[in-house]
Amino acid sequence: MQSNTPEKCIVIGGISGGIGSTLAASLHKQEALLCGYARSADKLQALEADLPGIQTQVLDATEPEAINAFINQTIANHGRIDAYVHAIGSILIKPAHLTSPENWAQTLQTNLSSAFYALSAVAKHMQKQPGGGTCLFFSTAAAQTGIANHEAIAAAKGGIEAMVRSAAATYAPRGIRINAIAPSLTDTPLAKPIISSEQALQISKRMHPLGDIAHSGDVASLADWLLSESARFVTGQVFVIDGGLSTIVPKPRA
Repeated sequence: MQSNTPEKCIVIGGISGGIGSTLAASLHKQEALLCGYARSADKLQALEADLPGIQTQVLDATEPEAINAFINQTIANHGRIDAYVHAIGSILIKPAHLTSPENWAQTLQTNLSSAFYALSAVAKHMQKQPGGGTCLFFSTAAAQTGIANHEAIAAAKGGIEAMVRSAAATYAPRGIRINAIAPSLTDTPLAKPIISSEQALQISKRMHPLGDIAHSGDVASLADWLLSESARFVTGQVFVIDGGLSTIVPKPRA
């Protein structure tokens, strides 16, 4: 585990989700000052009980005014935000001809628009503070390689990757590092409907050359490193964590 500086102020959007909560638990052990938001009051309450001292708020990440208000209040309370993590997203597995305009709009709002709103709100403050900071977003392996029936989510997450590269160029002179992680199917509550049966789980595992799907800890460990000083010279990058899915043809398994 990479050590983050004690009392570093880290904000996690989607802090109660599978990846967000796993990362929060790791950072909590490192004595980081954690603030976060999510939609579910029940999940946030449970997380606060598990991780004493964290500060959370219920809000909708697709509402820019709410995001701005949360970030502004965090700055007012703590003086700075050292790192922001946007662990918010959705999964839509549906071919384009069956994707309704409502499906499309919701996928873009939940994934791409929410990420842009957060970046805008955080960068406004982070660029003014000494030492800059770091921002981390999440894409998907489906934006790296063609996977059937992922048109909408691939487009939304592909937009995040383009945003990350452009923003990294914009804010590098101000000492802000901006990166993304692109995981394949990960064993989180969000993915449970996809792997609800043993047959579906085994099919998903066989798609990956390493014969498994990602665990939230796999992704959180990479995120932990990207937030640490060990990654001080890393920006504008998209890190794929997919068991070889996007680059290797799986060898048939007996």
